[in-house]
Amino acid sequence: DVQGRRVLKRQSFNGAQITILDALLKLRQVCCDPHLVKGSHSGPSMERAKLELLTDMLPKLVEQGRRVLVFSQFTALLDLVAEQLLLLELPFLSLTGKTPTQQRGKMVQRFQAQEVPVLLVSLKAGGLGLNLTAADTVIHMDPWWNPAVEEQATARAHRLGQNRPVLVYKLVVQGSIEERMLELQARKLALTNSVLGHDAAGALKFDAVDLDALLAPLGV
Repeated sequence: DVQGRRVLKRQSFNGAQITILDALLKLRQVCCDPHLVKGSHSGPSMERAKLELLTDMLPKLVEQGRRVLVFSQFTALLDLVAEQLLLLELPFLSLTGKTPTQQRGKMVQRFQAQEVPVLLVSLKAGGLGLNLTAADTVIHMDPWWNPAVEEQATARAHRLGQNRPVLVYKLVVQGSIEERMLELQARKLALTNSVLGHDAAGALKFDAVDLDALLAPLGV
């Protein structure tokens, strides 16, 4: 964040955007799991708080008979979750943008039929058009710039036919860029569906004041 603020000072807002957005992307990835950052030298001793929390939560939720949707905007993070679920021998399905169209319907049918207790879903793949009322628990691994997208994803479990209360968990790292994202969500409820670091055009919706606030020194 210090480097990002220096770049903002040296360059104009428009000139610094690509560098700043790349830095924000890396900060968000580190919050999810250090292994997501390209070129990182993270080893097995690196803290992986979200993954550890999830691997503790899911077996307990499944034991309680709950059916769980796990959302993330990072498919690489869902791959890491899948690895852990295999080690735990916990049945699951994974639905991302890479899932062939002809397989999507079959996966939804299997989950709705309660053949498996856990469905991993990328936020873009599962934000619209899915009816997943077999789920009674939703876990968001990482915050989205646009809170409306999160709500659309959560709504997959709230569709017509749901007759049980739905628990929603949002995993957020304290004292991190993710907390700043939540503050930004509260101030800008009309954010576009674009994601910083993925869509440069969408980044124009954020002004220099927003980026300065996001990059302010973080405290625990």
